Amino acid sequence: MSTPVDRLTSFTHDGLIFDVVDAGPVDGDVVVLLHGFPERASSWEQVAARLHAQGYRTLAPDQRGYSPGARPKGRRAYRIELLVADVAALVELAGGRAHVVGHDWGAIVAWSFAIARPELVRTLTALSVPHPASFLHAMTRTTQGLKSWYMAAFQIPAVPELLAGWRGGPVERWMRAGGMDDAAVERFQRDIVGYGALPGGLAWYRAMPFMDRGGDPRVTVPTTMIWSDGDLYIGRAAVEGAARFMDAPYELVVLPGVSHWIPTEAPEPAADAILARLESPA
Repeated sequence: MSTPVDRLTSFTHDGLIFDVVDAGPVDGDVVVLLHGFPERASSWEQVAARLHAQGYRTLAPDQRGYSPGARPKGRRAYRIELLVADVAALVELAGGRAHVVGHDWGAIVAWSFAIARPELVRTLTALSVPHPASFLHAMTRTTQGLKSWYMAAFQIPAVPELLAGWRGGPVERWMRAGGMDDAAVERFQRDIVGYGALPGGLAWYRAMPFMDRGGDPRVTVPTTMIWSDGDLYIGRAAVEGAARFMDAPYELVVLPGVSHWIPTEAPEPAADAILARLESPA
């Protein structure tokens, strides 16, 4: 696959400007790294370093709502099909096909991208959050609905933003309960709240009522799902159900004793699993 010679610092799509961290060998196979909530491209730094050492080039965008030049108003501007189209624009700019890795909400985008645009995806690796159809099935049939109570809370206008800036308040306590340490909480306050990215990140949740649940949900590209059994937010049932939607080689990797924040808490085993998928796509 052909790749641009010059480094990318940004790309444009839908009238928006997205910041990108482009690193690793410029002529290496491209791996697109999609962050989740409430994090940015920097959450991939330790994982990306391992990929670079193996000859891969990584492109990690600050996604819609996070990049200062890509913060449209209104929750409809954050529908999943638009998030997928943003990634498609980056992959096409990078040469036409890429390995795609996503964590948390980035995993939802990665799954959805692989379903909608398989011709642009060489392999898929999803961290923490399973196939969207498996997740929705578990929401109504298992304890996943209770684990995901915050999705409803985030629908309330303005209140989550107000509480997030309260040092030691309920949002920080919730994140700490889910495994964030002091350094991660400080990054959240600096890189999300202080950076003005929180309203855009919350808009992904607020756009969920407009999610299109039609179409064929089958995944046809080689895929690895990485889940950690210390995840407060995603239960095992939702993860194990993902295999039903696979029409390609698939592996589930479980990291014991790790919380939801796999890329920053367990970058080495996460990178090992990602590399195993990149190097054995079939």
